[in-house]
Amino acid sequence: MFESLTNKFNSVFRSLSGRGRITEANIGDAVNDVRKALLEADVNYQVAKQFCKDVREAALGAEVIKSLHPGQVFIKIVNDELTRLMGPVDTRIYFVSPGPTVIMLAGLQGGGKTTTAAKLGKYLVSKGRRPLMVADDLQRPAAIEQLRVLGEQLDIDVYTEDSKDAVAVAKNGVKFAKEKGHDVVVLDTAGRLHVDEEMMSEIQRVAKAVTPHQIYLVCDAMTGQDAVNSAKEFNERLELDGVILTKLDGDARGGAALSVKAVTGKPIKFIGVGEKLDKIEEFHPDRMASRILGMGDVVSLVEKAQEHFEAEEAAKMQAKMVKGSFGFDDFLKQMHAVKKMGGIRDMLKMIPGMGSQLGDLEVDDSELARMEAIVYSMTAQERRQPDLIDSSRRRRIAKGSGVQPHDVSGLAKTFMRSRDMMKSLSGGKLSGLKNLFSGGMNMGAMAQAMTQGKKIKQRSKRLRNIKRGGKIKKRR
Repeated sequence: MFESLTNKFNSVFRSLSGRGRITEANIGDAVNDVRKALLEADVNYQVAKQFCKDVREAALGAEVIKSLHPGQVFIKIVNDELTRLMGPVDTRIYFVSPGPTVIMLAGLQGGGKTTTAAKLGKYLVSKGRRPLMVADDLQRPAAIEQLRVLGEQLDIDVYTEDSKDAVAVAKNGVKFAKEKGHDVVVLDTAGRLHVDEEMMSEIQRVAKAVTPHQIYLVCDAMTGQDAVNSAKEFNERLELDGVILTKLDGDARGGAALSVKAVTGKPIKFIGVGEKLDKIEEFHPDRMASRILGMGDVVSLVEKAQEHFEAEEAAKMQAKMVKGSFGFDDFLKQMHAVKKMGGIRDMLKMIPGMGSQLGDLEVDDSELARMEAIVYSMTAQERRQPDLIDSSRRRRIAKGSGVQPHDVSGLAKTFMRSRDMMKSLSGGKLSGLKNLFSGGMNMGAMAQAMTQGKKIKQRSKRLRNIKRGGKIKKRR
């Protein structure tokens, strides 16, 4: 997500960092570049204009011109303004007692409401709630069946009716929830155009009938400013409590995420970052700003790690890191956890400094499989003591895993180097990093190994082309 915007921001920051001193004119040039980047990312024009005005005023007020590191100060200012633009943080769902708490989802056709209803249901279960999903999309063919199937996959009850009366289905669904002891109702309504007066009147009647405690607008982030315009109209008719942005993983621009809060005044509550039913995240403006600027998101990375590592296992990992006895068997456990945690590339971007190293490298699950094959081809002793892996052992391991000896060598060297670094950090002063690693994650070693493997493959391909007399395009 936001790859295009991130690249343009980094280009602006590099141009500032290359200057010894910054003048007011330089600041003006940088802000103009930021404005162009925002508009190309499909950010609302008025939002982009006001944002750049605020950045310019803050930059001059912070005396960036007199700073020894003007580029760094400018980055901080942009980061703070992005956080303010998308904030404040409000990921809470306000539950009522006695229940059930009624959450109504509204939005355009094709925005992903039904899938989001299921994702939200799974999220609520993880928080100890007992939700009921109500299939109130009576317009789209198979919408009811889709929600029913998703409910079966998640083991969440779904209320359905063979009816064409959306108001009656909503009322009966809430009544059913009270009778069966459900403490939350997730109401999946039909998609509708904000200019369709009949359909907008219908959803107003549904809202009046069940008086939902929370109304969330589900927006497809890939529609850019159109999502923001529809959000404004829905807010005027329904008085929204928040927005859920879907398909954010497929949007390289990010205009909707940066505009919707400023235009509607309503907070972004959740974001959808994948097709799987666990791919919904609470929205944190400060973390998102860091991701946009290529600064990583360590907090979210730690939270993901904690979800997939038991406390006892994490403590064992930490103890091994302190002693320097962390082996490839432990590395395998972490690879298996990483597979459960989602997309490899997005996780690597959460590590500060890793985003810029990735560049155009296509890092995917196949790299994990390659590393896994190498480790499984080692003996138990070699996994415990990677120092034993000499040239003959490398050839044997390479043959067993279907890779080249230099692949084995690269993985072993990177692993040992990272292991030594983990040991020194765990016993040193960097308590923040120590806390990250105590969550069970040795992502540094894994990330380096994966990117190193890709670079080795690319170099090998280039060498083969040279031998064959092929031409190699120069990097620009």
